[in-house]
Amino acid sequence: MRTTLVAATALLLGAAIPPPLPIHLNQIGFEPGDAKTAIVWGGSGSLSWTLVDASDRVVGQGKAKVLGKDAASGAELQRIDFSDFRVPGEGYRLVVGGSPSDAFAIREGIYAPLAKDALAFFYHQRAGVPIEARLVGAAWARPAGHPKEVAKCFAGRDERGTDWKGCATALDLTGGWYDAGDHGKYVVNGGISLWTLLNAYERRPGAFADGSLKVPEAGNGVSDLLDEARFEMEFLLRMQIADGTRMRVPAGPPKPAKAGKPAWETEPADFAEIDAGGMAHQKVADRNWTALPMPPQDDREERLVYPPTTAATLNLAAAAAQCARLWRGVDDAFAARCLAAATRAWEAAKRNPEVYATNSFTGSGGYGDGDVSDEFYWAAAELFATTGGGEYRYVVTHMPHFTAALREPGWPSTAPLGTITLATVRNGLPKADIDRLRAAIVAAADRFLADEKGNGYGIPYVARDYPWGSNAALLNRAMLLGLAHDFTGAPKYREGVVAAMDYVLGRNPLGQSYVSGYGVRPMLNPHHRFWAPSLNPKLPGPPPGVLSGGPNSTAMSDDVAKTMRGKCAPQRCWVDDIHAFSMNEVAINWNAPLFWVAAWLDS
Repeated sequence: MRTTLVAATALLLGAAIPPPLPIHLNQIGFEPGDAKTAIVWGGSGSLSWTLVDASDRVVGQGKAKVLGKDAASGAELQRIDFSDFRVPGEGYRLVVGGSPSDAFAIREGIYAPLAKDALAFFYHQRAGVPIEARLVGAAWARPAGHPKEVAKCFAGRDERGTDWKGCATALDLTGGWYDAGDHGKYVVNGGISLWTLLNAYERRPGAFADGSLKVPEAGNGVSDLLDEARFEMEFLLRMQIADGTRMRVPAGPPKPAKAGKPAWETEPADFAEIDAGGMAHQKVADRNWTALPMPPQDDREERLVYPPTTAATLNLAAAAAQCARLWRGVDDAFAARCLAAATRAWEAAKRNPEVYATNSFTGSGGYGDGDVSDEFYWAAAELFATTGGGEYRYVVTHMPHFTAALREPGWPSTAPLGTITLATVRNGLPKADIDRLRAAIVAAADRFLADEKGNGYGIPYVARDYPWGSNAALLNRAMLLGLAHDFTGAPKYREGVVAAMDYVLGRNPLGQSYVSGYGVRPMLNPHHRFWAPSLNPKLPGPPPGVLSGGPNSTAMSDDVAKTMRGKCAPQRCWVDDIHAFSMNEVAINWNAPLFWVAAWLDS
């Protein structure tokens, strides 16, 4: 039985999980042709290792490479490389000093189940519809959360004492994905998550054919991946404001920031009445934070829709333009609807280029962003790739992001998404420009690989402090590494992708798989409102394929993390605790790159 199923069974039955061992590796195993690396804690002398099969027969041996003291993990490390061993099998173990590693497999297709489970996360997070036992099993079935969700705009005084006028009518905002461990639904996080899923489809349109996934729409003749993506796209379209609507919102640059504060946490700009038609509301969420645990069908908080922002509007423009491109020939009416929404959003953002989120509301995340130039670039790139329009081409080619060095994408840093689209989707740019954009992606991948030398666990990530959602940042880097491999065929880039996945599946100083249901020590207790058996034994733990945000040594804001502040090396600032929201929350924009990378590795 594969390790995944063993761990999932242990999760459901409450079986004891064995303690970490000093040999850390990918706990599910390896593709035969991939790099195979393990890290062992040890001193200055090179340690001998053997590789044994399920019958304890020695099939490989060697000496570990001494790495010395590692700042990221706070440990003395040595590295074992057994990449030359390629014989498929189950139950392999590395043995060092008489101590065996966790058992692992070597086989083709080892990431295929993970890709499907990581994608299934989005069905579990659906709002407005029941989650069906026939698709997910009885443990994870639940009634619809927030069905027929008709929400009024926030009106009245916020936490700052600022008065908001609200809007004239309530909006039907049923559907979409819950963003994370709470019940909020956010356009700025939905946009990048949706883009990541659709980019995986655009790269391999036949990979998740109709009937290949467990979704209610299976059997409709459309890719199941497109079906899941459409569920969110429909919600984003509902978040767009009707033409002719006027609203009073903070418009213009925010007030000067106080020392040490990001721009979006300063006093908002002065209010002005704007033509808000075509803009997108930032979010729909509870008026107040709900308690833990709180299955969505039990949520009794008032649901509110919050003011529009330029960032949300441009996320809608980008996602809808991508939608229009991919649904052509699949559902032409839906494609046309998406394109109309995208062009309306673009025009609205041009009219209102400085409407920023504020940190004025409780009950939901702020997702504030004081620089939306990257969203303008991304939206223009998607619209240009879809329409070939001269205006979009001009905007793209005249923005600094068109020639700037790339970093990993994230919801506040979406410019790389535009560059990826321009570099991979047929469009009207000259070949020289496309070649340069591809070279920029490869150059970013090379910088990420150089970071492997700065940490003993050999991952393409920096050795200094780890931010909130570090696992997702690493996997977003892995996505660019995968594209560099697509462009060049160079093995080093695939090795970098494998190193990133090895890390989240157990090759880390905690010996922890950060993915539920995968590995011997999977994540069990995410910060989540309805996967919460540690608080209510009647509730399930997470289904297989859910990614924890991972180590966080920079924003340790929850009560659990505060007790660890200053006491842990960056890669060890993590605990599997439902209350540790700064380290162990889950989110759609974190599971999206997990899915993309697992699907890429399986391709």
